[in-house]
Amino acid sequence: MAVHMPNCLLTGVPYGADQTVYLVFDSFGASRSDCPEKEIERDDLETIISDLLTGQFNAPVRVMAFNTLEHWIEDVSNQVAEEIQARCDIDSVSVPEHVRNFVASHTGFAASGALM
Repeated sequence: MAVHMPNCLLTGVPYGADQTVYLVFDSFGASRSDCPEKEIERDDLETIISDLLTGQFNAPVRVMAFNTLEHWIEDVSNQVAEEIQARCDIDSVSVPEHVRNFVASHTGFAASGALM
């Protein structure tokens, strides 16, 4: 799987530590010639999900995980979007507007819950 990674990525990545780091790419509508996405680094998936649900990101587009020792990277956007949808379903609330497009684009469900 090829993943487009802007040149402005990974500025604060720890070296040598065996940890998985999560990056949220939050789009601010910058031009494609500029850094199109701003990355926000977190060190655990629960914090990412909580921050997404509480509006810490304006327009999330992707969540990537990578391990600094094992040298792997994975797009976990689908996993995060499904977890957000599941938590909203359990609480019988709508997906918050600020993450609605993110959830819809990674789960295949429209904002109304209908399969796209």
